[in-house]
Amino acid sequence: MNILYEEDGSFKVGSIMADNTTSLQVESVSGKRSKVKAANVMLRFTQPGLTEFLPQAESLAETIEVDFLWECCPLDEFGSEQIAAEYFGHAPSPLEAAAALIRLHSAPIYFHKKGKGHYRAAPPDVLKAALAGAEKKRQQLALQARYAEQLTRFELPDDFADHIATLLYKPDRNTFEVKALEAACAATHLSAAHLLRRCGAVPSTHDYHLQKFLFEHFPGGTGFPSVELSAWDELPLAGVNAFSIDDATTTEIDDAFSVEKLANGNWRIGVHIAAPALGMPRDSDGDLVAAQRLSTVYMPGQKITMLPDSVVQAFTLCADRISPALSMYNEVDGETLEILGHESRVERIHIAANLRHDTLEPLFNEGTLAAGKLDYPYAHELTLLWDLVQKLEAVRGKPSDNSTQQIDYNFHVENDRISISQRRRGSPIDKVVSELMILVNSEWGKHLAEHGFVGIYRTQQGGKVKMSTVAAPHQGLGVAQYMWSSSPLRRYVDLVNQRQIIAMLRDSEPAYPKNDPALYAAMRDFDTMYTIYGEFQRNMERYWCLRWLLQEKGGQANVPIGAIHESPLPELIVTATVLRENLVKLADIPLTFRVPPLPELPANTRVQLAIGEIDLLDLNVQARFVATIDSEEEAAC
Repeated sequence: MNILYEEDGSFKVGSIMADNTTSLQVESVSGKRSKVKAANVMLRFTQPGLTEFLPQAESLAETIEVDFLWECCPLDEFGSEQIAAEYFGHAPSPLEAAAALIRLHSAPIYFHKKGKGHYRAAPPDVLKAALAGAEKKRQQLALQARYAEQLTRFELPDDFADHIATLLYKPDRNTFEVKALEAACAATHLSAAHLLRRCGAVPSTHDYHLQKFLFEHFPGGTGFPSVELSAWDELPLAGVNAFSIDDATTTEIDDAFSVEKLANGNWRIGVHIAAPALGMPRDSDGDLVAAQRLSTVYMPGQKITMLPDSVVQAFTLCADRISPALSMYNEVDGETLEILGHESRVERIHIAANLRHDTLEPLFNEGTLAAGKLDYPYAHELTLLWDLVQKLEAVRGKPSDNSTQQIDYNFHVENDRISISQRRRGSPIDKVVSELMILVNSEWGKHLAEHGFVGIYRTQQGGKVKMSTVAAPHQGLGVAQYMWSSSPLRRYVDLVNQRQIIAMLRDSEPAYPKNDPALYAAMRDFDTMYTIYGEFQRNMERYWCLRWLLQEKGGQANVPIGAIHESPLPELIVTATVLRENLVKLADIPLTFRVPPLPELPANTRVQLAIGEIDLLDLNVQARFVATIDSEEEAAC
């Protein structure tokens, strides 16, 4: 005797070896023996044989018309053998009973299972809705299959044009467009970005990365709403002429300096910071915009400013203008250059000049300082500031050691081409600016704490840097407290701190009282977004480093932003330094990557590498080891 039984939602057959009350020992066609619960047995049969029964029953089930079978069903619950008798018009054979059971089981839209071998016909309205849903799903699956086929042929379906950003950056796996894309990716062994690029949906690799960032963090675009600045009281005009020192591309000029000889023989060194807080009090239109952006976003070739251009132009310390400023005047001993005292004011300041790195550095550097060359504008003022900041640096316990200074890299993009230049960090220009900024940020932080005003500080203790509303040491800088307040046009925490400083100087109520939730929210949000913006900047610098390599491989041939080369380019040999294991850094540009076939070499070993495939979407580069470099002469060759 044989049985048809249900197991894990499917039907199986077996020969009875032992028949117990609640279970049976059966042997399958393959000879495997198993235990089957009696409750799972659907019917017993002797003919046809065990091997033929299930295929014949399934074949017969295919001939049963589901619609007619549904019409034959009673309104109430019924058993499979009952409907088999109704359908075939006689007491069903085991084969016919099995066929009816299999057909009922295979059409859950028509027949709702109610127990072992028992079903109930779906009501007409329910069946109609279910069939409509099934037809819609069938059409969607057919469309999905057609989309996948098109994508596999590297053809972009017309309906994909309006969904490219979502497909690339936030795919919804419940949509059939994404399912089609995933199927095509599996078939072609390409990522979604590479596949869509092959389909022409990603014409620019540069924009692929930029738009991903904007999609995630600027969903409403980078434009600004209209911002109306608040009026502020008339400010006194300072009797000095100030000058700024910035990169050639800087438009948000936050800081400037002045040098004045006092009657007592001392010097008065002024540090002047742009004062947008005067026109953007807390919760004003401008403040809401700045609180949303939190910082200017930088990348090679462009930037996304924190503030609208109209606001920047109202407060930037541009040459030949009188601008509102928050100033700190430091009286310096005329002989020892010791700082004797500080005085802060909110005032108007005349900006006489904007000095730029590219034109100033050839004139103001360690070589010209050692030679005593003073034949350029502001030479005497800069020389005095240089002498002062060296003392400030020594007081902090951070004396100069140019042998360990790092290299800064400047990216310049013009006509879709990139040039990358190097600047040694710690040059006189850098130190003048950085030391005077450390001075004002430390002193203003100290004054706020002494007056009981809260602010947002950057602290470093035990090697860990964090934001805090409590004045605490910054061990890396060697100061008792340090806050960001010198870049209010570019960083929101600086703007927040500037409001507190101005309120302190005017003996008015602080913009942010102690334990103000808004202050903690500003600190938290800024810290999060500043990290995100910094990571984006590093990714875009990596992108342009790879573009630089492509330019070098292609010689003078222009490399469009959207290009990923399909054909081999000339081999490029580059010099790199081993950082650890197979991680290397190129000598000419700030690009690090892994070279898996690199032999085991000590750190700081200089090697030659042959640059291979460059992927501008994944930001990867392949390279092979050529040789180690034993000397500078060999590197030059």
